[in-house]
Order: sequence, then C-alpha cells, then structure tokens
Amino acid sequence: MTEQSTVLLGVARPDRIPLKPIGRMRDLRETCPLSLTLRAIISSAKDTVMAAGKALEVYLDLLSQPCRAVLIFLKHNNIPHTVKTVAIRKGDNRTPEFTKLNPMQKVPVIVDHGFVLTESDAILKYLATQYKTAAHWYPQDPERRARVDEYTAWHHTNTRPRAAKVFMLEVLLPRMTGQAPDPSKLERALTELDETLDKLESMFLKRQPFLCGDDISVADLLSICELMQPLGAGRDVLKDRPKLLSWRSRVQAALKNTFDEVHEILYRLQDKSRSRL
Repeated sequence: MTEQSTVLLGVARPDRIPLKPIGRMRDLRETCPLSLTLRAIISSAKDTVMAAGKALEVYLDLLSQPCRAVLIFLKHNNIPHTVKTVAIRKGDNRTPEFTKLNPMQKVPVIVDHGFVLTESDAILKYLATQYKTAAHWYPQDPERRARVDEYTAWHHTNTRPRAAKVFMLEVLLPRMTGQAPDPSKLERALTELDETLDKLESMFLKRQPFLCGDDISVADLLSICELMQPLGAGRDVLKDRPKLLSWRSRVQAALKNTFDEVHEILYRLQDKSRSRL
C-alpha cells in the first residue's frame, strides 16, 4: 500500500507518525470526513435493503371510511404495500390473530417492517413523513402543519361521527334488524350533519380551495371519505351545497382515478339502494 493511499484512508503508518491514544483515535473517526461519508453510505444501504424487503402491509375493510382514506393515500403516492382484507361483517377483526395485532379490533392497521400502527390519522401522518411524500400532504412548516392537525382533531368529533351516523341509520341498522330507518332519528342525524357541513364551509373553506390551504392534505382525504359514506344509501349530503361540491370536485381531480377506484364498493351500494326505490 502506498503512503498516499494510507493517508487517503486515514490510517497512520507507525514508522512515520506516532500512535495516538485510543480516545483520540475515536475522536478522529467521529470527525473524519471519509469516516462520516462511509457511515452515511452504510446507513443508506441499510435503508435500501429494508425498502427492498417485505412491503408495508395494510389491514383494511373498504366499507370503512378511514380504510379507504389510507388506501387512496398509499395508491396515489405509489407506496409499495400489500392489502390484507379484514371483513368486519364476517368478524375477521375479532379473530385471535388480528386481536393480537390490534387489541382494539379496529381497522385500519399497518405493519411497516415490524412497526405496527393503528388509527387512520396517525397512519396517514406517519406515511407522509416516513415515505417523504409531497409536502402538501402533511406540511413541514409549523403553522401549515398545525392547520392540518387542527382539522383532524375536530374531524373525529364532528365530520366522522355525524356522517357515519347517517350511514348507520340508513344502511347498517336496517340490514341488521330488517326494519326501516327511524324517521325522527334520521332527521336529527341529518340536522347534526348539516351543522358540521356549515362549519366546513364557513371556517375551513372560507377563503381557500382545500380545508387547510391551497393544496390537498390528509385533512381533505379523511373528510371526503366520511362525506362519501352516505352515498351507500343513495344520499348525497353535498348535493345542495355548491361550495362543498366544488371542493369535492377539486379533491377528486387531485386524486385522479384512485378516488373512484377505491370508492367502487360504495358506488355498488349506491346502485343497489337506487334499484330498491
């Protein structure tokens, strides 16, 4: 080995340079540019090996609004994944195997190289961060990110339960009981949903095209999947609201074919509902 090569490798020749104490050598390794570069290469190689390994697994039921939001995000952003269907109506979520994965027995769930995560809000934000998707999905800027967090915090006590209640009263309960929806309960549920829709228009869409700014975010994705759910009973809760209809069109345009592809199961329910009229 030439003297030049030993210098380039950062290795001292004993006949030229006195040996350094071990502690000093450790300091050199931690600050040597070549050492730092090698460590970066090794770290990148580890990430590549991991990415080339087992694809992210997503456990879902497409009749679930949050599941559709997660799947749309994965597909639209070309994140490699394997779908594991959990049919809630068949009790798949209560099996010992799935309960071990998620003791709450709910979907969606993701498993990303051994990392298990539940709750759609957390999953979407994790995916946006871990897979470095376009910044508009979950912005790095503190104020813009806070706006997304603001909506998603409000979403879970407003948009989600109120739209889901209409679907439950018009679709799920009649199928379970064989009885028609209770008119008074349905009217009350629709009134509560109207209050939420008013807030979406007056607060979140007051001066901007999407819920949290000028581009689509995970907030829009969570919201639109909930507001699509009543279509399963043939009810379009946005039909008399031009501002929300325009917003929905913008969301659909941003998501392209993925939106309709993932909502196909809901469109089939809508068709069945119309055929019964």
